[in-house]
Amino acid sequence: MTNNVDPLIVGRVIGDVLDLFVPEVFMSVYYGPKHISNGCEIKPSFASYPPTVQIGGKSCDLFTLVMVDPDAPNPSEPLLREWVHWVVVNIPGGTNPLSGDEVVAYMGPTPHLGIHRYVLVLFQQKLPFPPMTPPASRANFNTRDFATNFNLGQPVSAIFFNAQKEPKGRKR
Repeated sequence: MTNNVDPLIVGRVIGDVLDLFVPEVFMSVYYGPKHISNGCEIKPSFASYPPTVQIGGKSCDLFTLVMVDPDAPNPSEPLLREWVHWVVVNIPGGTNPLSGDEVVAYMGPTPHLGIHRYVLVLFQQKLPFPPMTPPASRANFNTRDFATNFNLGQPVSAIFFNAQKEPKGRKR
């Protein structure tokens, strides 16, 4: 699984969002029939609904999934870095986010300018989360701080895709 980190380095996900880590848990992401691989491009209209995410691990394991845009509002001036698009906690291993507790409701990609990276990060929890209150704002979320504040440690998997604003009349 070490080769899975290389595209994260090239795509500057390692550095901008995460520290270097070793992937330990399988995670697959699909928008409709399209399998998401690191760095692929997705049209925002195609990603307006939550992706299908399959998480490995044992049923007794618990996971947290975080999705962020580190390029908000635009890649050359990411003043709102990171914009949080989705947070789901208490996901049992071997299942998907529908089996967990959604803390921040899914928000599809909405890039206004430039090509944005959308990063899905998976953490393995040490303990179940109690009921949580969503952050007051989606802007300036920090995945590293979130992981530190909730004792999540390093990610166990991550995948990112790119999206840019679609020309009018060309959606889906």
